[in-house]
Amino acid sequence: MKITINGHSQTFSSPLVLKDAVAILAPDYLDAALAAQEGNKVVELHQPLHRSTNLEIITYQDEEGRRIYERSLRFVFLLAVKRCFPDSKVRIEHSLGGGIYIVLEGQRLYPNDVLTLKGMMEDIVAEDLPFTRHKWSKEEAIVYFLSIGDEEKARLLSFRPYDFFYVYECGCMYEYFYGAMLPSTGYLRVFDLEAMTPGLLLLLPQKNNPCKAAPYVYSPKQMATFAQSNYWCKVLECTDAADLNDLVNEQKLGEFIRVNEALHDKSLSDIADEICLRGSRTVFIAGPSSSGKTTFANRLCIQLRVNGLRPVLISLDNFYRNRSEMTLEKDGTPDLEAIDALDLEKFHDTVQSLLEGKKTDMPVFDFTNQKQNPAAYQLQIDPDQPLVIEGIHGLNPRMHQGFDLKQLFKIYISELTCLNLDPHNRIRTTDVRLLRRIVRDYQFRGTPVEGTLAMWDKVRKGEEKWIFPFQENADVMFNSALHYELPVLKKMCIPILKSLSKSDPNYLKISRLKKILNYFIPADDVALRDIPPLSILREFIGGNTLYQ
Repeated sequence: MKITINGHSQTFSSPLVLKDAVAILAPDYLDAALAAQEGNKVVELHQPLHRSTNLEIITYQDEEGRRIYERSLRFVFLLAVKRCFPDSKVRIEHSLGGGIYIVLEGQRLYPNDVLTLKGMMEDIVAEDLPFTRHKWSKEEAIVYFLSIGDEEKARLLSFRPYDFFYVYECGCMYEYFYGAMLPSTGYLRVFDLEAMTPGLLLLLPQKNNPCKAAPYVYSPKQMATFAQSNYWCKVLECTDAADLNDLVNEQKLGEFIRVNEALHDKSLSDIADEICLRGSRTVFIAGPSSSGKTTFANRLCIQLRVNGLRPVLISLDNFYRNRSEMTLEKDGTPDLEAIDALDLEKFHDTVQSLLEGKKTDMPVFDFTNQKQNPAAYQLQIDPDQPLVIEGIHGLNPRMHQGFDLKQLFKIYISELTCLNLDPHNRIRTTDVRLLRRIVRDYQFRGTPVEGTLAMWDKVRKGEEKWIFPFQENADVMFNSALHYELPVLKKMCIPILKSLSKSDPNYLKISRLKKILNYFIPADDVALRDIPPLSILREFIGGNTLYQ
């Protein structure tokens, strides 16, 4: 059989495991390799190779590599909790900075507890315990997880559309992590724990320097936003996928939708009240792709109208430079994510002129011919007309230069998913945002799923550089997640995902999304009618009357 790894080939007369093949064909990658990709599938390092194949090594620089490392590290953490606090129940909450926030249900973790857990994790890594894969039937898994008191996982697996799957064993503990794992605990030398009462932060390796754990970044506003959303989940008695499926089965999703939307309304109203209380003249709204910035900005304007103001909405997209003036990336395409793609001087002059009450020329960017019309129309505002300015760079301090900071109000909006698959497996916010974007691009922008996936990595890179570093600059954070949205997105997204060829280089992303959606029952048409026309979700699935 002929095995090719990263372009290097050799013929072997008998099977060998992937790790040994890497040592022979790509020895320079032996320390960095976490798995390999075979077409649209992931091959684990300890898996035997029985036939000719062409493989590309997966490292921590790859998104899939980071997910594999995180899954394996979560197993080590769970095993450490089992040894140190055998009666405790772990809930893995959400990402935060370079790590994952975790709590032990009903238990407050003190700094000494965290040090104890960290020491135990280091011992488990030093023991180099194998992660052994077992093929179980769905019935076997449900019986096992019920026997150890993990009712949430047992309930979730009952919705699984397949009869068999792989469970991993390590240190006499069995777990299911919805994806590939590393061969043993010895691969997980880089991590850290940071006490964050009442839980802790499990810090992963740095993306660009995986030999060091990511530094702890204090993010009180983001943490408070997650805490509020987690509280809502508990109030609504819907914290995991199985809870949401029960609502669908019991035909209670419509009521759940109405309560979710009411919570959004309340938050928007509170934000509008605060803007009025401060007398803010300029409101900046920023957030990553598919957060619902446009709908949020329009709804905020409505709430400000309720408070007696007459807001004026301005999109930063209209301040794009002509494409011929933009800096090009290595591939020759313009860097649309960079702040310098905007004409900042024109933006500052325009806003300052408006605030001074002058009649001002307003630009409009024509995305068809890729040029800005610098004087598409004229605008003059009165004192009761605050400017609501929406765009991905809204929180960057360079946008605010020359303005009276006391009259600025800054809002960060993002889809911060708090719903878990089960207590040990979170749903990533980036995955839900990608699902939103796939549906929107396909329906309203004429972009097939291949096109959305092809640009997603560049979008994510831009977010990490230009958006996330400034999120704590916000006066207020708004979580645009709707706890009911995955059953809705499944109904609309599955036919779109099925259109992607398995040979597409981005098919691995689709495989991950399908795994998530497999655990949700799709919403029915009756429940869909309960989604109001101004819902943020309508920006992606259609029916938003703001844009008609």
